[in-house]
Amino acid sequence: MTDDRARSKDIAALCARAPVIPVLVVSDARTARPLARALVAGGLPVLEVTLRTPAALDAIAEITAVPGAAVGAGTLLSPGDGAAARAAGAVFGVSPGATDRLLDACEDAGLPLLPGAATASEALALLERGYSVQKFFPADAAGGTAALRALAGPLPQIGWCPTGGITAGTARDYLSLPNVVCVGGSWLAPAARVAAEDWAGIEALARAAATL
Repeated sequence: MTDDRARSKDIAALCARAPVIPVLVVSDARTARPLARALVAGGLPVLEVTLRTPAALDAIAEITAVPGAAVGAGTLLSPGDGAAARAAGAVFGVSPGATDRLLDACEDAGLPLLPGAATASEALALLERGYSVQKFFPADAAGGTAALRALAGPLPQIGWCPTGGITAGTARDYLSLPNVVCVGGSWLAPAARVAAEDWAGIEALARAAATL
């Protein structure tokens, strides 16, 4: 087995910077910088921009100019996604699952990856490749805190970042588990607040999340 810390060293350091990684779906790249500034000011410096919109790569490039922000690309599905994210300035990647081709591409590109797993078999396969920090997705649908508590017994060496269905009200329950290093959440950037350019309101949401 590969050293179980080898692939996840950089991801572990990023996860340790704040209890929550905001998961951002950016439809207009012009909002990316002020959105990132608000989140960083609120105490959440590690940001994930999902590659679900045409503006995502431009948004990542914009956020790289925000002091203190560490921006990554989410929803990496193919080797091409990893290369495009790296070229846009992403310093890490996040995937909902993992394939050998995707893992190979990110490793070859030097892009630290938070790969997704939802079962013990998937987690073991990633651990064999050296990924000791993994994304538990879709968290609520895959069993939530009960599932993570059960996985802690046979797989205590894995640190998890659960994402999917987590809210401001449930995040603390996840973070109370000893094998959870941080959570991913989309509640930090409500579409209505972004559309209204309510950056102060978003900063307030970030400050509350940073204290979890």
